[in-house]
Amino acid sequence: MREPGTARSTRLSRYGFVDAAKAAEHLSGDVGLWDPVTATPPEGPAGELLETFAVAADPDLAALQLHRLVEKAGPEPVRAAVRDLPGWRRLLAVLGASSALGDHLVANPDEWRLLAQPLSTVDLGAVADVPALRLAYRRVLARIVAADLTGAFALEAVMAALTDLADATLAAALDLARAERPDTAAQCRLAVIAMGKCGGRELNYVSDVDVVFVAEPPAGESDVDGALRASATLAARMITICGIVAWPVDAALRPEGGRGPLTRTVASYLAYYTKWAKTWEFQALLKARPAAGDLELGAEWLAALQPAQWHAADRPEAVEEVRAMRRRIVDAVPRGEVDREIKRGPGGLRDIEFAVQLLQLVHGRSDESLRTPSTVEALRALTAGGYVGRADGEALLRAYRFLRSVEHRLQLQRLRRTHTVPEDPDELRWLAAGLGFRPNAQRDAVEAFRAEWTRLSGDVRRLHEKLFYRPILEAVARVPSEAWRLTPESARARLEVLGFADPAGALRHITALTGGVSRTAAIQRTLLPVLLSEFADAPEPDGGLLAYRKVSDRLGSTPWYLRLLRDEGVVALRLARLLGISRYVTELLSHDPEALRLLADDAELVPRTGVDGFLAAARRHKNDPIAAAHAVRARRRRELFRTACADLLGRLDVHAVGDALAAVTDATIAGVLEVANPTGLSFAVIGMGRLGGCEMNYPSDADVLFVYDPGDRPDEEARRAAQAVAEELRALLSRPAPDPPLGIDADLRPEGRQGPLVRSIAAYAQYYGRWSKVWEAQALLRARFVAGDPALGARFIEMADRIRYPAGGLTREQVTEIRRIKARVDNERLPRGADAAMHTKLGRGGLADVEWTVQLFQLRHGHEVPGLRTPRTLDALTAAAKAGLVTPADADALAAAWRLATQVRNALTLVRGRAVDQLPRHGADVNAVARACGRPASVESGEFVDDYLRTARHARQAVERTFDAG
Repeated sequence: MREPGTARSTRLSRYGFVDAAKAAEHLSGDVGLWDPVTATPPEGPAGELLETFAVAADPDLAALQLHRLVEKAGPEPVRAAVRDLPGWRRLLAVLGASSALGDHLVANPDEWRLLAQPLSTVDLGAVADVPALRLAYRRVLARIVAADLTGAFALEAVMAALTDLADATLAAALDLARAERPDTAAQCRLAVIAMGKCGGRELNYVSDVDVVFVAEPPAGESDVDGALRASATLAARMITICGIVAWPVDAALRPEGGRGPLTRTVASYLAYYTKWAKTWEFQALLKARPAAGDLELGAEWLAALQPAQWHAADRPEAVEEVRAMRRRIVDAVPRGEVDREIKRGPGGLRDIEFAVQLLQLVHGRSDESLRTPSTVEALRALTAGGYVGRADGEALLRAYRFLRSVEHRLQLQRLRRTHTVPEDPDELRWLAAGLGFRPNAQRDAVEAFRAEWTRLSGDVRRLHEKLFYRPILEAVARVPSEAWRLTPESARARLEVLGFADPAGALRHITALTGGVSRTAAIQRTLLPVLLSEFADAPEPDGGLLAYRKVSDRLGSTPWYLRLLRDEGVVALRLARLLGISRYVTELLSHDPEALRLLADDAELVPRTGVDGFLAAARRHKNDPIAAAHAVRARRRRELFRTACADLLGRLDVHAVGDALAAVTDATIAGVLEVANPTGLSFAVIGMGRLGGCEMNYPSDADVLFVYDPGDRPDEEARRAAQAVAEELRALLSRPAPDPPLGIDADLRPEGRQGPLVRSIAAYAQYYGRWSKVWEAQALLRARFVAGDPALGARFIEMADRIRYPAGGLTREQVTEIRRIKARVDNERLPRGADAAMHTKLGRGGLADVEWTVQLFQLRHGHEVPGLRTPRTLDALTAAAKAGLVTPADADALAAAWRLATQVRNALTLVRGRAVDQLPRHGADVNAVARACGRPASVESGEFVDDYLRTARHARQAVERTFDAG
């Protein structure tokens, strides 16, 4: 008994057919690939042909088109396939991928034979008229499609073949136009310049072909107007012919767009691009390529315009204009299509092209290897030249090839222009199959396609943001084109203009950094013109360049170093500013190169105030105190670098700097104390002076007191244990190391250096209650628990409050004693030869003046004014003003002087790399300090010094009205 027809025909489904019954009808009869009676393929080679349907984009469409072709041409296509299987595969691939080309083959039944012949070169042959040209175009197009679909052509070869076909079509159409109007043709020379994808030799199957036209009178003639009229006639006819034959020709990229003349002379183009062209027009010129007509004239046109093209990025608005154009393109995509657009939407082809083109415009001024109209070639050159990282370049190439392949398959089906992935499930299945995706046990072909599209589109979005909005691009663009092409002689002259005192030495550094053909040297050649401009803004450009060379010598072979400077452009600019101003930062970086990574992320320039990381570093080496201290100090070095960079980059005010320096000191002491106190003795470190007030500057020692509680231990045992802890803490922190030293100064303890290094809480209470002097109560004003046993620290502070905020304030004699001590400090501690007006700490209106004034308020009124009970100078000054102890004007003057003196003192250390208290009145260091304090480069050093003197003078006058006379 025979099986029903439907059951028999479903056996075809294993070849990929969706409608197996309909496929059985199409493959029966003259096609001869299916026997409707036995429901089997024929025996022998003909039966094997069915296997090839499974790799067609749409097996059902292929069967239908084959049936139609055999109806028109007879069974010969199938018979030929038995003799030539590769030819059969090409035929079936075309029939299953494009209904439009299937219609063409059915309408021209002999054309299928050409598909069996491999395509080596694009040749339209001789064409006598427009219909012949249209037929020739379709014939070659079908052969390109066959080579594409069967893997004979890779993507680049497909794009090149389509471009060659377009060039040949343009040339043939122009020849037909000339043949129609020979008299007109004789009046001009006409060159057709391909633009856009055609210019880049990356044409897709269905696209407008962008062109511009260049015309000149024939050799020996001078009738320009006549040549322009004749050329416009020929160009218009050529456009019409191409629209009939293949695709629209778009000449809108010409000067003035649709409003401008269709053809222009070389001189007219040059005048326009020199005076009027916008950045996007120069961007479009990146793809310009003589394609048809008078190629010699086309080359002349291109040579005339390229100098202006490669200066386009010099304009200050150029980079932002390209970015704005990209945003407008995205905004123009209909909202419902933006996620399905493979060309204009985010993560699409335009993201790749715009990123590549912007890098070409900026870097192509100096690097001629980037001057190619091809996106693929330009991306390879950018990668080879170090402008794009290798992994990033490969990721973009993969995404570009994938997205262009999707675009090709979308357009092939009906030979219509589209860049939108369909929503219809059947069309999606066809697209996925056409791209080679096949179902497996985990997911079907559409799911596999979507996963790959999502992954690569995400890569494009990420890399587009990374490259297109790279901060260093604006800085590179600001460097004039001439700066990139210098002889040694002109380089020295330019370095002199930039302010380098030793241009020959600077040139040696530059040569050492950029010499050779290595990738490292190539990236340095990209960075250095920008960095030199940044160093030129520094007070001593030579120092900045020398520091940069030292860092590069240390890190140049580290894979991430130059990649970080190139890809995270803000790092290069920040590094240049820091190295150009600060020896302190340079020294820190030389010992901790990895810290450079902090400059890439704003969040990393926020000081870390917690102690946990320091404690963890110590505990990792709990059995080796020296290693533990080394780990803690390395962490301190990193935090000092973080704070100094944030300070110099204007991200911290003077209060935040003091807080950060105090916090890192607290954490360092706590971390080392973790291993210095192995017995767990109740031990606390009390911060004094600037540490206690959270008003440290970069080189400050840590003023401390050591206190312990013996608990259940015998007093002498506890005392010896506490002494050992204090000495071990100081020893571990004073060992030679590559980080800035942290001195532990305990001289503010009772009886000073003659007194014991440590005391019990009871001993402190006894001493302060019976024998302390007023100056010791004054020193306690800044006492603050820093590290160790928090409960013990709280007990000490509670005890200190009774001493530093005495009930009833101070006696007249005590006030007099404080003034006497202050006068002695002013006279004896100011260094010999120091400028009393410019010394930030002990000078007139300096830190000591303000702090002693505020501390006198605290000692006299702290008991009854709670706001004065703080170790911080400015907080206490604010409370004094609110309590009416000082006028608002004097409080403002004192606060302003304290802030400026603190800021200048910090800046002096950052600039010189060591502790400095006196601001010089002139010289490069004054300029550097002004810059470190956030003053713009336009502020003269004398102006900054005058500002400091004026601020200090107002503060000194307030001191005389309050501290001296109050």
